[in-house]
Amino acid sequence: MEVVKCIRERRSIRKFDTSKEVSRELIESVIDTARFSPSWKNTQVTRYTVLTGEAKDKVAACTNIWAKNGDIMRNAPIVVALSVVDKRSGYERDGSPSTPLGDGWQMFDCGIAAQSFCLAAFDAGLSTLIMGLYDDNTAEVIGIPEGQILTALIAVGYAAEEPAAPNRKETADLITYKS
Repeated sequence: MEVVKCIRERRSIRKFDTSKEVSRELIESVIDTARFSPSWKNTQVTRYTVLTGEAKDKVAACTNIWAKNGDIMRNAPIVVALSVVDKRSGYERDGSPSTPLGDGWQMFDCGIAAQSFCLAAFDAGLSTLIMGLYDDNTAEVIGIPEGQILTALIAVGYAAEEPAAPNRKETADLITYKS
């Protein structure tokens, strides 16, 4: 699929076809593509935890902040938890920040990886929804290792809906030129 077509046509999906499972080989292929995402000094800080079955259901229960995310996760065949290795992206080897953004840069790198993951999934025929609302204990429930920070949960499966594209701002409203 062309990258421009993929960017323009990918949608956030909240309803998945529960009769279709996502194979381990397919999700590994998507992650294999996403691992080529750029990162600060090639630190490759994003980690992927694939949740299915009981593990996914336990995480779906950690959504008191916004219960609809729990419903979406229970309906999706897979939830992928993205985490980032803390204090590597945007930092020097001695642990000092390389940029005034401090730990903000690691979120930037993980965001690039999340977008790459979602586009690779779409190219493979899968649908996704990136979720950032979850309870404080979710990383512990998942078992995110010490030294990593949970950054997002991504529901993955085959779409059971085809939402229309949301309205977008005009390009002219997004650009500022200065000379």
